[in-house]
Amino acid sequence: MDIGQARETVRKQGKELFGICPYVTTQTVLQGKWAIIILYQLSGGPLRFNELMRRIEIAQGTLSNQLKYLEKEGMISRHVSTEGTLRVEYELTPIGRRFKRVLDAIEEWGDEYIDYLKDARGEDRAPALRG
Repeated sequence: MDIGQARETVRKQGKELFGICPYVTTQTVLQGKWAIIILYQLSGGPLRFNELMRRIEIAQGTLSNQLKYLEKEGMISRHVSTEGTLRVEYELTPIGRRFKRVLDAIEEWGDEYIDYLKDARGEDRAPALRG
């Protein structure tokens, strides 16, 4: 089997395992460079589109596509208020809020890995940025 055939087999198996294997399912739902960052930002409460864009420093189209995908997957919900000025907010759904435990674990591991990198480089550890 050549590398192309191997990649195709993995791709097909991944599709077949969505909704069955927790790792394939999670990786599929969280696809996209910005998914975890968006979920982290929304874990503090609802945010408007422009506020998310400002906090993450992401292109409008990219953010729009990622939000649509996370909404389709049930991780976030979009609320439109037409009272006064049109207002669109995004927030985590109940299953999205359950992801907070995972975000906390990612933060803990990320901090440990940053320490590891600093030690390996012989550098002092700078304070982590929280957004």
